Amino acid sequence: MTNRWKYAATAFALVVSLAAAPAPAQAAALCEAPVPSPTQPGYLITDPDCSFTPLDGARAYTGIRDGAAYRIEVPQRWNGKLVVYAHGYRGQGTTVYVSNPELRAHYLAEGYAWAASSYATNGYDVGQGVRDSYALIRLFREVTGHPAGSVIMSGASMGGHVTAVAIETYPRAFDGAMPYCGVLGDTELFDYFLDANVTAAALAGVDIEFPLSPAADYPARYAAQLATIKPALGPLTPAGRTWSAVVERRSGGERPGFDGAFAYWSAAPSGPPLTGQPFLFGLYPGLSGGTANIAPGNVTDNRHTFYRSTDQWLPTAAEWRLNREVLRVHRTARADRGLNGIPRVDGAPRVPVLSLHTIGDLFVPISMEQEYAERAARNGKSRLFVSRAIRGNGHCEFTQAELIEGFNDLTKWIRTGHRPPGDAIRNPRVVAAPEFGCRFTRGAHAGFAAPACP
Repeated sequence: MTNRWKYAATAFALVVSLAAAPAPAQAAALCEAPVPSPTQPGYLITDPDCSFTPLDGARAYTGIRDGAAYRIEVPQRWNGKLVVYAHGYRGQGTTVYVSNPELRAHYLAEGYAWAASSYATNGYDVGQGVRDSYALIRLFREVTGHPAGSVIMSGASMGGHVTAVAIETYPRAFDGAMPYCGVLGDTELFDYFLDANVTAAALAGVDIEFPLSPAADYPARYAAQLATIKPALGPLTPAGRTWSAVVERRSGGERPGFDGAFAYWSAAPSGPPLTGQPFLFGLYPGLSGGTANIAPGNVTDNRHTFYRSTDQWLPTAAEWRLNREVLRVHRTARADRGLNGIPRVDGAPRVPVLSLHTIGDLFVPISMEQEYAERAARNGKSRLFVSRAIRGNGHCEFTQAELIEGFNDLTKWIRTGHRPPGDAIRNPRVVAAPEFGCRFTRGAHAGFAAPACP
């Protein structure tokens, strides 16, 4: 039986079963209290039914399996296909919860079922996200009584990292992938956080440290040093302008709207342990010993990084001086080849991958897309990766139109084999062009300032 007819037969069987089944109960007005996790001591699992009601014409399945909450929703006219959605980073808290994908309504309208997991843990635990997301495929069959004939993996931010690792770890399980705002460069993200902080300190003339085992008072000591660093990097100071130029190049290269994006992220406050400090400073890997609180050892390294603030052919005297003075950090650990620590992304997909990224995102910058594209090229997989640049500043700040267009183009690619268009994100001239990001931006993104698109 061909896949086409297999999907049709499976879909027809589920339509019949849904039509005969009683309507699912509406979500309770009051949520049940979180329950202790059976797999993670000290963790609580939030009621997956909480504030969750199936959309019209759909049937919902919720529950807890192996310490993770799950939600599954199947449209009445199911096409036999499933989208597995992976959520992003949720901090270091010990209560897990499941949420709906941004394209929930569109999936159902197009005939796709979807499934999502809370994961059994929080933190930057990509491996657990992969395990729990992959488990949804079998769980879907168990709770609905029908296997999915085709599966697409999708995820945002850390969920993009989960997506990239999942399709490489279980290549036969998926037919395509749509990460967005994703950490597609694994530990390269933490190198970027390191770069932003060590260059800031060097330009301000402040000697900082990178403790591999930070003492409890280290965040307070670093905050005290920031009291000297920040004034030296004011937006009108020479050091401040140089730092902005360095961050631009380390986050993806010269591109439209960067000045506004840098101001946007400079004004954003950081969270713990440096609550209230400018956003990028709160991401300094030295605050956690370079482990992201998940991997043993320090995964960051800048020994061979040459920092640039210009695009001249030869480095300037100021650039040579910066590189002499910047703190150099030696990694003691690498991205993991399996699902431990921070799992490696090889950039060797076997299925079509379509990704989106805002060009002003300085939390997970577009350099992550460029890194994945470089790895895919080295592996001879460029034909399986399409990246689209969106003119926005926020992290995971996409309009429904942008996400819907991306998903529709991915599914058409899977169905027909015809690769959709994308942006040449590896070409510095393309990235620096005034119209970069115009082709796939749909609708206004508040706060993004750049020359108008043609």
